[in-house]
Amino acid sequence: MKPADPPRLSPRGVDHVAKLGDRSLFPSLAPLVYANHAGISPASFAVKQALVAWVEDSARHGAEAFPTWMAQRERLRGKLAGIVGAKAEEIAFEQNTSRGVSDVANCFAWRPGDVVVLFEGEFPANVTPWQLAAARHGLTIRWADAREYVTRESVALEKLDALLHGARLCAVSAVEFQTGYRMPLDVIGARCRDRGVRLFVDAVQACGVVPLDVRSSRIDFLACGSHKWLMGAEGAGFVFVDESRWDELVPNVAGWLGHEDGLKFLFEGAGHLRYDRPIIRRPSFLEGGNLSAPSFAALEASVDLILGIGIPKIFDHVQAFHDRVEPKLAEWGFTSARSPDRARRSGSLCLLPPADVPLMDLHAALRRYGIACATPDGYLRFSPHWPNDVEESEQVVVSTEAALAAVRAGGAPQGDPL
Repeated sequence: MKPADPPRLSPRGVDHVAKLGDRSLFPSLAPLVYANHAGISPASFAVKQALVAWVEDSARHGAEAFPTWMAQRERLRGKLAGIVGAKAEEIAFEQNTSRGVSDVANCFAWRPGDVVVLFEGEFPANVTPWQLAAARHGLTIRWADAREYVTRESVALEKLDALLHGARLCAVSAVEFQTGYRMPLDVIGARCRDRGVRLFVDAVQACGVVPLDVRSSRIDFLACGSHKWLMGAEGAGFVFVDESRWDELVPNVAGWLGHEDGLKFLFEGAGHLRYDRPIIRRPSFLEGGNLSAPSFAALEASVDLILGIGIPKIFDHVQAFHDRVEPKLAEWGFTSARSPDRARRSGSLCLLPPADVPLMDLHAALRRYGIACATPDGYLRFSPHWPNDVEESEQVVVSTEAALAAVRAGGAPQGDPL
């Protein structure tokens, strides 16, 4: 089967261009400041056009559109590999982060009595699948504390050394969702590798805003979804499996496209329908069957915007935004979890509000005053991205001051947002 060239994802053949601090590709975005990219990113015009391109192609050609969008995904595979420093064949598409974590947990070649190191404070997507695997395979779980890294990283790493002794796998997030703390992956990866422990990383709070390199961090497995910092649509994600670890995955979740030459019986005539074709050795056996083609079309559109700017530049841009917000809120009694070490910072600024200010009331007031942010497990989280102008930080400060006054006065803010 020879796939067709994917259609252009921009109208009239004109490519969309992203510029730092330029919100023009989000003409319908309602909040004055959208600072919740660590939650769900809004759809850019480029993403909307990619979705439309798939719908129109499907509406016009039906099944004949299928190879076109398979080819599009192969192009995307290489781009995602480049973002994390991998090879294209080490990338498998998934529906989301949770599915990626679950598939690796289900397919890892466990032995009864194996030890898994998990972290308190992690998002459940990187805990629940390992707990289920532990129950199914008779594994032992040891717990580290991700929150301890914020204030006592050296102590936390010493404790991790003891937990890694005799362990089989360690699962950690690149960035902690609650505090925005960027975990020392290079250090953790080196310690895991020295002890023969496999390192699994949930990268959904990092990929697209924080530079990642699976080689320098010695990451064996990584999972990520597209709807946060990669700014795509829901329903798309990926897994990285280091080539040297392919044999450590057992194909427990493979589907019809997980076989070698799995498409022959559909496109090359009679005599190719067989059930004994071997499962492909590459991690793409995890893809199973048909994927959400529009979600991956949207992801490529958003990834192209990010790559057009460059992740290191996006990271610097976001830090400049936080540099303006953090000190002012600290003056007003907020406690920031942002590290003084730039290498431990992420795209999120997470703060505890003053003791006399109920968090959820403050969040409701901020929404009323035009600020989209989040409240992960007791923190107030601002997570801007490349479309946010650094000057929008002043609006965050003004709106926060107004929201504090409204909450302390005992009433919800009234009237139109600023």
